[in-house]
This record gives sequence, C-alpha cells and structure tokens, in this order.
Amino acid sequence: MSTYYEKMKFEMELRCYSQQTQKHYLNHVRLLERHFGKPVNQITPDDIRQYLHHRIKTGISYSNINISCNAFKLMFNSVLNRNFSDDTIVRPKKLKKLPYVLSNDEVLSILHHVSNLKHKTILHTAYSSGLRISEVLNLVSSDIDSQNMLIRVRSGKGQKDRFTILGQQNLIMLRKYWKVYKPEGFLFPGQSPGKSLAARNIQQVFKVAKVKAGISKPVSVHSLRHSFATHLLENNTDLRTI
Repeated sequence: MSTYYEKMKFEMELRCYSQQTQKHYLNHVRLLERHFGKPVNQITPDDIRQYLHHRIKTGISYSNINISCNAFKLMFNSVLNRNFSDDTIVRPKKLKKLPYVLSNDEVLSILHHVSNLKHKTILHTAYSSGLRISEVLNLVSSDIDSQNMLIRVRSGKGQKDRFTILGQQNLIMLRKYWKVYKPEGFLFPGQSPGKSLAARNIQQVFKVAKVKAGISKPVSVHSLRHSFATHLLENNTDLRTI
C-alpha cells in the first residue's frame, strides 16, 4: 500500500469510518488511478471532472458516484492537501425516485422459493425487522432479545446502535435455525472462521428466488427493508415507531 493510501486509511480511522466504508473509499481511488493509468498524486482537476462525467454517462448510480466524491475529497483535500473545490469534485444532483416495494404476497413467494434454512432465516429477519443485509449478517446470538422481542443492531449505518422489533414468526424461525446450526460468534457465519456470511451470497439467493417467484420488479434484498416500512404504514403503525 502506497504512502498516500496509508495516510488515507489513517484519516478514515481517525474519523471512525467503518471497515466497509474504508474499503469502498480506497477502491474508488484505485478505480480513478486505473482509469487514467497514473498514480493518484498525478491526477489533475480536469481528470477528476472527466472521470465523474464518464461515470455519470455510463449510468452509474447516484450513490456510487456520491461515494467517489467523498473518497476523492478525503484523498485530495485531507491527504494530498490540494484543496479542490466543489467545482472540481462535482457532486451530481440526487434524483428523487420512489423505491420499488414488494407486496406481502410477493415477499412470501420469494421466501417460499428459498429452500436453505440459513438463507431463508436471513431474508426473513431482514424483512420482518427492517434490517440492512449487513446488519443481519453482523448479528450475534446475544443481539436477539426474546424477552423484550427486540433485536439489537450494533454499529449500523453511521456507526449507530439501535433496537428494532423482533416478530414472533421470526423468533420461531431463528430458534429452529439455532437448533440445526448451533452457530458460535456470528449468528450467520461464513465458511472462514470468525467471519460472517458474505452479503453477495444472499444477494444471489434473493435474485434466484425472485426469478423463481416470477417477480419482474427491479428489487434487491434492500427492497425488503423498504417493504417492511411500507407494510407497517399500511397497517396503521405510527410514523415515530417506523
């Protein structure tokens, strides 16, 4: 790792950025270097503008480009001391689009087409508790509070802890899963010791189940979180709870 990357990693650790955020930021700077075939300290303001324009024209999502902008600001302004303005690192306007939401029947159909108990339990937990996939995969057994019917989320988005609801049916499935797998450490461990299951595995499971269920909506595992909130609202749950 170059000195620039080491300094960038230091700056991110100083700001208490999550490991996932650090990984994304470093990757985005490497993509910039690879695009122009030169090291980051030789990248010019015009290079950055051309690169961001190229990314936008190729249809890269706003969130992806937004991460690039954040990574570039940290590298060029905090590490390389270039003090590039917003006219150089141009952040595109965010388009306000409503997320696609699955109906109750569509959620049930997707879960029905997942045969593996571990994978089904992960997706069921993501939906019934409104969790991000990373939050589900970071759970440990002690995060499940069956007495108060809550799930503790540690270091969620923004490194914040919070509680979310634990549904009765979800608890039954979690207990069934526990009896079969008896996990130690992470509730949903991967093949490597001490590591949780990779999110991309669950994304692929969801994608296959969605096709089998005959659902054509452009939805992903994260859509379960949107669907969770929508279904609570439809059932007259107050907004503060949601």
